[in-house]
Formats: sequence, structure tokens, C-alpha cells
Amino acid sequence: MNDAVPAPTPAPAPRRVRVRAPELIGKGGWINAGGKDLKLADFRGRTLILDFWTFCCVNCLHVLDELRELEERHRDTLVIIGVHSPKFVHEADHQAVVDAVERYGVEHPVLDDPELATWKQYAVRAWPTLVVIDPEGYVVAQHAGEGHAHALASLVEELETEHTAKGTLRRGDGPYVPPEPVATDLRFPGKAVRLPGGSFLVSDTTRHQLVELAADGERVLRRIGSGERALTPDSFNEPQGLALLPDGTVAVADTVNHTIRVLDPETGALETVAGTGKQWWQGSPTSGPAREVALSSPWDVAWWQDRLWIAMAGVHQLWTYDPATGTVEVAAGTTNEGLVDGPAAEAWFAQPSGLAAAGDRLWIADSETSAVRWVERAADGDGYVVRTAVGTGLFDFGHRDGTADQALLQHPLGVTALPDGSVAITDTYNHALRRFDPATGQVTTLATDLREPSAAVLVDDDIVVVESARHRLTRLRLPEEAVRVESVAHRTQRAATEVAPGALRLDVVFQPPAGQKLDTRYGPSTRLLVSATPPELLAEGAGAGTDLARDLVLADGVTEGVLHVSAMAASCDDAPDIEYPACHVHQQDWGVPVQVVDGGVARLGLVLAGLDAA
Repeated sequence: MNDAVPAPTPAPAPRRVRVRAPELIGKGGWINAGGKDLKLADFRGRTLILDFWTFCCVNCLHVLDELRELEERHRDTLVIIGVHSPKFVHEADHQAVVDAVERYGVEHPVLDDPELATWKQYAVRAWPTLVVIDPEGYVVAQHAGEGHAHALASLVEELETEHTAKGTLRRGDGPYVPPEPVATDLRFPGKAVRLPGGSFLVSDTTRHQLVELAADGERVLRRIGSGERALTPDSFNEPQGLALLPDGTVAVADTVNHTIRVLDPETGALETVAGTGKQWWQGSPTSGPAREVALSSPWDVAWWQDRLWIAMAGVHQLWTYDPATGTVEVAAGTTNEGLVDGPAAEAWFAQPSGLAAAGDRLWIADSETSAVRWVERAADGDGYVVRTAVGTGLFDFGHRDGTADQALLQHPLGVTALPDGSVAITDTYNHALRRFDPATGQVTTLATDLREPSAAVLVDDDIVVVESARHRLTRLRLPEEAVRVESVAHRTQRAATEVAPGALRLDVVFQPPAGQKLDTRYGPSTRLLVSATPPELLAEGAGAGTDLARDLVLADGVTEGVLHVSAMAASCDDAPDIEYPACHVHQQDWGVPVQVVDGGVARLGLVLAGLDAA
């Protein structure tokens, strides 16, 4: 007779909501698939993660890096598919997508969806968005924004266990077919600086190196860095901006390492002076000893006002590094994405990606707003102010010359101060070199037929342009007359959500990953910020709060606009025996175009993590 107490029956796992996944459709076809036209049926038996991204979006680039370890660890059971869903017109160019896939080291198949067909099928509202499909072809989770790697890892392991037991898991090689390598001296170079001896130092971004070229801009003198993605004394990870410092050394924005390095051109010695090597998240310190404060995708650097200024593209801010004290601090921007001028602490940027110091102004290429802006001392000498020369916001772009208040750019990545006080603009997605003259308020085109120019360096009467997608430096004579171009204006092609007049319920859906709970140890663990363009769109509901649901009221007489929603949630391991639970921040910004019409929806649901069951 057995008197042992029987073990309790484990509680059944909570039933997971499953929705049949729509087919993957994209007019541009497949990249990294060896010429094969892939279908959902090809992935049956594997866990599938769809990564909806666009190559202009720094948050999408962060997610690419977050997914690398997960992709490698579960290579025989997990397939990641990039679904490229363009914002800018240039991003609908198939060759540009092919280039971006190589540029950022994407090692999985990518569906080029220039008409947003699959985006619409999956009801995606933001870049980046991740959709998880189980081995039987059902959608089981959706995550918007960054910071979900740990949740995805947990879900992938759970699906592996579940479908191994059911006999529905299929292991094996994935569908990724790498492209043939191409032999060029540079591969998608980012920025350049002229050294005192007349040579050029170029960030060879895709090859994770710096390259010194002779004064002719062609002959390679030396390569600096191992060429491997790493943060070591002889390596970089997608370096971008370069700036000559007063002592003759060169500051390097080591973008994907989230650090600032300093190179001694004479000895080749490389030192990390700012950043921890980890990405900055909301709630992290924003000032202090430079090696103890995390940074986020520094994209360019410039020496101005006795500081190294940093275009912190990953958090839409400008920071400074003071080598005298060895400290960093935020200089401008709130981390909210958009175009707002005024006192530096209240300004909004959108992926600042290029800097140029010119006397009492620091010029900025603010890429996602297709804008050129500047920072200067406030009139009373107390702090700084931010102003805009060209550009109106996140959704308007094109190629139009004329007065600055109506001129249009398309995702510029660089600015270069010219001797006459004007500024040259590397208008990246227009494949053009443009010029803004503060004296006349005019924007003109200096050159066209460049290929994704990302920076330029002034050399006497010439300007040397970094043609990133042609993998070279191109020397141009600064023209006395502008090139005539046909004006083109665009708006982002995402369809507007039709909403009913008056009251609008906003729900941000967040379901903590399995085994985690909201972190309320130090107060509310969620944050919601709502604003609108134009501001008059919202009669009630704008501002910050801690509840992820909010009742908005749309104003009478405003028929369209964009709702800007920024949400954050922090979750921690939920197990009493863990003394120091791991915690994770999930965050995303949405810009939702809306049209106010009778019969429109009265509720707007945005998924931060989980599935919207409403």
C-alpha cells in the first residue's frame, strides 16, 4: 500500500489566443532567399517572427541587434522574416532595400513590401512591430517598439516545448541565403573627416572599421579595426560620426556599441571615453561620469563651445561630453520624437544624424523630420535654444527648392558649414547635395545623381561627398549656380485611421511576458504621453500620465491630423525566490494619422505587448 500523498496536478497553462496568420505578400519580392518566392506554408513547423521595419528608423535598427542572439540560439527552430514597410518614398526603391539589408547585416530573409500590403493585413501601426506566429500558423503575440528580446526568448522556448510535445515542431536549416560578397575598398561608408596632413578618415560602417584614404580620396593608406562586431581595443560596431578634437585626436561615434571612442591617428591607439557599451533606456542616468552612463546610437559628433556634442539618434536628443571633467549630460531634447523648437530642454528632435559647428551655431540634420535645425545660445546667455531652418515635421518630405518655410528635404543625414555662412545639406534620400543660406532664407540644389550621400567635407573650393550607396568619396566643385530640379512633395503613405468625432478611447495594450509582472516597487511602472499635430486636434487628453488607457476628446472643426502616443512599461521576474529579479523596459512611440469622419471608430487600440482582444 502506498501512503505517499500524490503530487498535485499542475494547473493547465493559460489558453493562448491564436489568430490564423495572413499570407505574406510584397510587390518587391524576397531578399536573402536565394531567389525563392517564400510562402507561410514554407515555415510550417517552425516558430516565425515577423519584424516589420523600415531602414530609416533607428528603433528598427535597435531591434535588428536585439534579435541577433535569439536568432542564433534557436536557428534550427526559429525563423525571423523582415517585412520591409517603407515610410519614405526612397525606401520603396527595391535596390535601396537590398542595400539596407547588406548595410545593417541582416541575416534572415526580408520581404520587400513597398505598398504596405502585409503591413495592412497584420494591422500594424508602428515601426518596429514584431509578430509571433506559432508552428501551426497562428499569430500568438504582437510587440511594438524595443526591449522585447527577453519576452520573445521566453515565448520561443515555450513554443518549442509545447510543439515538441504535440509533434508539430520541425527542426532544420532556415531559408536564409546570404548574398555574394562584393569587393570594394569601402562598404556603405557613413561619415568622413579630413586629417591635418590632408588625408581622409572614413567610417567604413558595414565593415566595422575606419579607413584612412590619401588626399585623392581613393587610395587606401590603412585600415583601423578588426572588422568584427565587438567592443574591444581594436574593434568597432557600425561606426558613424567623426570629429577632429583640439589635441589632434579623433572622436568616433561607435554607433551600435553605444559608445564614444577616441582615436590617436599617430599611434592608432583607441580609447573608449563615454558609454558603457549598453543601450540607454528610460529611467537610466542622463549625466555623470562618462564611462558610467549608457548612450543610445550616437550617430555624429562635433566639437563646439568647448565640448564634444553628440547627435544621440537613438533617443532623439543632443548630449555633450566634456573631456576636461570626463562627464556627459543631455544638452537638448526630451526623448519625444518630433519637431518642436524652443528652450533646449523642451525641444523635440527625430533621429538627429548630422552635426556641423559654425561660429555661434551648431547645425543639425534632423533626419526623420526631414529638417535642418540649429542650436545657439539663448538671448539672455542662459542655456541654449533650438530653431528650425527647413522642415515641418515627421510626415512631410520631398524635393522642393525656394524659401525655407516651404522647401522640402527627404531624410538628410549630414550638414557641412560653408565659408560664406551657408550650410550644405547631404539630402540622403533625394540623392542630392542641397544648400541653405540663412542670409536669404533660400534653399537650393547644388548637385544631383549622388547615391545616398550621408556626409560631406569641405576641401578648399571643393566639397568631398560620402556617397554611401556607391561606396566611395566623390569630389565636387562647389557650383556658383544652383541646379534646377522639378519640385516634388510627399506625405507618408500610411492610411489614416478613421475616427468618430468627439470622444475617443485610447487603449495601449500591455501584457507582461510569462513569468513577469509590472514593476511597482518604486511607484507606477507605466507611462503614457499623448500629443497631436496640429495641437488643436485634441480638445482634451493631451499630456503625460501613468495609466495606459485614456479618454481623449477630439476638437470640433479639425478633420485630420496625427496622434502622437509614447508608452513605456517596466516588468520584472515574478518569483519570490529570486532576490534580485531581472527587470525590462518596453517602450514605443506611435504617430497615428487620423481622419475624423462620421461612422469612424470610437476606440483606438495600440499594442505594446500581447494581443488586442477588444
